[in-house]
Amino acid sequence: MSTNNPSTSAVPGVVDPAAAGAAERNQRKVMRGIVTSNKMQKTVVVQVDRKVRHPLYEKFISKRTKLYAHDENSEAKVGDVVELAQTRPLSKMKSWRLVRIIQKAPQA
Repeated sequence: MSTNNPSTSAVPGVVDPAAAGAAERNQRKVMRGIVTSNKMQKTVVVQVDRKVRHPLYEKFISKRTKLYAHDENSEAKVGDVVELAQTRPLSKMKSWRLVRIIQKAPQA
C-alpha cells in the first residue's frame, strides 16, 4: 500500500519523521522588531511592539516584548528593523534567530 505522499511511510498510519520535520519547519513563528542592543557576541536584543485590545474598555494598548536572537555574523546594528524566526533554545534566554534585516537604521 504505497502512496505518492512523502509524509507517510510504507506502514499505514505511521508518519515519516524526516517529512514531518520539514513540514513543521515551515510553521515556525516569525516576528518583526527593532534592534535595541547588539553588545553581545552573536546575539541581538530585539523589541517587538504589538497592539492589544483591552477586554473591558476596548481601548488599544501598546505592549512590547524583548526577544534575544542569534545573529551568526553580527550584522544587525541598533535601530535596524529585523525579522526573527523561532528556533530551538540556543541558550537560557535565546530561542530566536535572525532571518534578515528588513531596513537598516539611518546613519548618524
